[in-house]
Amino acid sequence: MPFVELADSPHAPGIRPIRIHYREFGRGRPLIFLHGGWGYGVYPFERQIEAIQSQFRILIPDRTGYGRSTRAPGEMPMDFHQRAAQETIAFLDALGIGRAILWGHSDGAVIGAMLGMRTAERCESLLLEAFHFFRNKPNSRSFFERFTAHPEDLGEETCELLRQDQGEAAWQDVPRRNCGAWLRIADQAQRPDEDLYDGRLSELRVPTLFLHGRLDPRTEPGEMERVRNELPQAEMRFMHNGKHSPHSEADAFQECNAIAGEFLRSAR
Repeated sequence: MPFVELADSPHAPGIRPIRIHYREFGRGRPLIFLHGGWGYGVYPFERQIEAIQSQFRILIPDRTGYGRSTRAPGEMPMDFHQRAAQETIAFLDALGIGRAILWGHSDGAVIGAMLGMRTAERCESLLLEAFHFFRNKPNSRSFFERFTAHPEDLGEETCELLRQDQGEAAWQDVPRRNCGAWLRIADQAQRPDEDLYDGRLSELRVPTLFLHGRLDPRTEPGEMERVRNELPQAEMRFMHNGKHSPHSEADAFQECNAIAGEFLRSAR
């Protein structure tokens, strides 16, 4: 079971060293999957691994606070995306990877965009799936409030996936901490349309593909239109039957893989 050891991480200040667990498959150009806010197990990339591991060295780190990596105490900070971007660079450094393709899902897509803005030289290209732009998500507020208070309401299948990925002692902390952070992010927004990127997303210059489900319940009206206005040069593809995780959904993964494969070939 592979781990890397980091001297420290902004996700868990004061804890040293930090152990990051990761999964590794295939050979070739480095491709990093950045999991969403509930960890790898709920929305796994197994179908993508099967399709492309002959072409890429696939690495999937558990961020601090997830899976078998070092646990992070207390509340998840509101700037957790920025902290995760810093930790991802430290992870790449620990493995001697100078440049990689990044495929981020949900919170992982936010982290991928921030990495592309901050360290474009480390990013060959970006696939940003189920992207978030707005800080305030009014249509998701009841969702975040419910599962901050009652993660056990997620349903038997999701709870079991979280148990398998996060462990019996910690699985409830994962949705509770993540949903709580999103509530605080929304509460601190100064304007209804304030974004997560301090108005600087247009500075992203890395070749980028946005993969988005037309039925994504976590997307606000007009949210992806704002992204398109900020980044007209980026490619944006919507999967007709896709919801919040097209890569792992039975009705969307094949279309998702076809679009991603085309982009990866052209980006090369």
